[in-house]
Amino acid sequence: MKGSKTIGDALVSALSRASVFNPDVQVKPACVLWPDKSRQWEAIIPRLQSELSELLVLGPYDTEARTGPAIWLRCAIAGLVDEVSLSPNTTPILYLPGVSRQDLRAVESCDEQLKPLAELQYRGVIWSQINAKDWTILAFLKSDQGGLGLDVAQDVKTKHAMQLALYRLLEEDLALLKGKRLDKDYFNTLLTGGDPVRDLLYWLDQGEAFVESQGENAWQAFVQVIESQLGFNPQKEGVLAGAERLALQEGPWKTVWQRFCEAPHRYPNIPKQITKCNPPVFDLLANAESASGWPQWNEQQEKSLLNDLKALEQLPPHEARKRILQLEEKHQERRRLVWAELDQAPLARAMQYLSVVAKVTETGLNAGTIDDLETGFSTSGWKADDAILRVLEVVKDKQHLDAIRVAIRSVYLPWLEDSALYLQQQVNENGYPGGTIESQSPGVPLEGQCVLFVDGLRFDTAKRLERLLISEGLEVTEAQNWAALPSVTATGKAAVSPVRHLIDGEDDNQDFEPCVRETRQSLKGGYHFKKLLKESGWQILGANDIGDETGYAWTEIGDIDHEGHDRGWKLGKYVDGILVEIKDRIDALLHAGWKQVRIVTDHGWLLMPGGLPSIELPKALTDNKWKRCAALKPGAHADGNLFPWYWNPHQYFVLASGVSCFSKGQEYTHGGLSLQECCTLELVVSRAGPGNVRNLSITDIAWRGLRCVVTVNGDIDKVRIDIRTHAGNADSSVILSIKPFKKNGTASVVVEDEELDGTHAFIVLLDENGNPLSEAATVIGGE
Repeated sequence: MKGSKTIGDALVSALSRASVFNPDVQVKPACVLWPDKSRQWEAIIPRLQSELSELLVLGPYDTEARTGPAIWLRCAIAGLVDEVSLSPNTTPILYLPGVSRQDLRAVESCDEQLKPLAELQYRGVIWSQINAKDWTILAFLKSDQGGLGLDVAQDVKTKHAMQLALYRLLEEDLALLKGKRLDKDYFNTLLTGGDPVRDLLYWLDQGEAFVESQGENAWQAFVQVIESQLGFNPQKEGVLAGAERLALQEGPWKTVWQRFCEAPHRYPNIPKQITKCNPPVFDLLANAESASGWPQWNEQQEKSLLNDLKALEQLPPHEARKRILQLEEKHQERRRLVWAELDQAPLARAMQYLSVVAKVTETGLNAGTIDDLETGFSTSGWKADDAILRVLEVVKDKQHLDAIRVAIRSVYLPWLEDSALYLQQQVNENGYPGGTIESQSPGVPLEGQCVLFVDGLRFDTAKRLERLLISEGLEVTEAQNWAALPSVTATGKAAVSPVRHLIDGEDDNQDFEPCVRETRQSLKGGYHFKKLLKESGWQILGANDIGDETGYAWTEIGDIDHEGHDRGWKLGKYVDGILVEIKDRIDALLHAGWKQVRIVTDHGWLLMPGGLPSIELPKALTDNKWKRCAALKPGAHADGNLFPWYWNPHQYFVLASGVSCFSKGQEYTHGGLSLQECCTLELVVSRAGPGNVRNLSITDIAWRGLRCVVTVNGDIDKVRIDIRTHAGNADSSVILSIKPFKKNGTASVVVEDEELDGTHAFIVLLDENGNPLSEAATVIGGE
């Protein structure tokens, strides 16, 4: 469903709109309930799920299909099902086949199997017509109140053809259907289609349902076309014979396979059909290209890789790194196969990032000065942390997690431990580069600057955010900092605030919470911290406030630290969503007129699936013991690293050695002394200035079929061309690779996907760093 103009897109939008709410007077709905008593929409649900990851289905328990009974659905939307990862930015949609709105309304007489869902009609919303009836296909197409307002015949034959043509109907251009009479002839025309390869794939996917949808005449025509073009008779040989030919990819079937690979989510049942066939006998070293048509081979490769990763537990770190790189070389080709796109090769995808971890950790951060450590970490060391999050992002189930956990602990954990121990040794000998409040200068307010605090924006996540901002055409400058010790929010948040010069710490403080210097009132709870800001002339902006952009302000968003403590290793699945939210907030502030947004953070963190090492610190010695730091009782002595508190250098606390914790089983934590916890990045974001504007103009766009020739006047040095369906999203590119301009100011690119012909798109001009310089609207293939 490409672009923003198909019936399928309209259906997705309607479902999404059902969850819209006014945050000023409403709470976010728990879910959207989609009742469908007559099961009219059931056939397209797997396809919709490929676009709506939040779409869950009432039915038999099948985590891969994201279906399950009512109680399973309740657990899934509550975040209690490991196999289901729902973005915090979306509202779950529960499709209820065979269930009507009225079935849920009558709670007392509600079927026992449905009762766990009945309560959700009050905490969620129901997607239904304005008259409270279930949405049928006809109602959705015809209604002008929540539907599409199309002219549709209502006779029995039209309804029947409409139901059968639903798959194809989703691809129809909505604008072209306005003012057109849609009757049985229109829907039957959709069924014959005029694209035999597409129809063949639909037949392989749907089997008898496709045959029934054709009608005798259309079916016989289809059989004759396929036999003529492919030498294969669907009626005589059957679906499984066709699936086998597809997997073998021999002769003209190579083209059919390529079409399947272009849009495999359209044909969700084809992989299942292929698995019913008997594949050739594969050697584990079988060529990926020759075996690529068989999901059985891919599954065999995944199982082999799973065992190889688990075996890393027996190897020393240097040997484990070599083995990981060997496994990456063996399995990297599978990431380019259709099975990776269908999310059936998660371990092959994980190897891309595990190999980064292996390469980065070959170089230890355990030599030289503290400046050398900081340089090594900011240049390449952070990339290992980022890659770990990427690895954890692709984990699908416990088996995968067990194997990946072994791999991470075999190469990443020793590297973390060595660098932390060496940093602690250097700080003991030479002092901490982050200093204390006595060595800090007061914050200087700048008119037109908004300071945005993000809790737990670790160095690698700051780098991700920086790339996001640059991709939006924003200017970003960065500065490296050292977090205040101990690296906890109570200490660090105030230390990066513009009123830190008005704060210090009590001598008997046990919870690392500073106080107002003049009144000695604790900042715990935030009231006195905000009061200091206001008294110093700082505006405090809520999550959606803009404020007076001629002054200066403090605002907060994106609590990565909270998510880490709540989710442990699963944080990797949520980081990108949080960063997009932060990016959108920054963009809104700059659009409103703020000259700069300065992003600050309090600390980083450690993340280790399976838990960080633990060490003993007797409770009797401490007044307050956190995961990685502790306040000792007066006169108590403990083995460990003693450091002065940032807010009161006369008060010392103890930090856990290396990356250990004072308690067991901690996957996510902070508060200690390591590069990951203490080396942070401050970003200053602004809109591109006049000096970055280049004198460019697109003078001509000429389409020759799916080849586009663009002519540009102006400074074309290092300028490249891309074609995108969404101008600001590089992932929406529809060409194989972006191309530079020739000296005569022209560039030629080809759109490979024939189905995009007629789609609205944008010509985007990019500089050498991928930043957009100019854009122009176009229609692929010409007007």
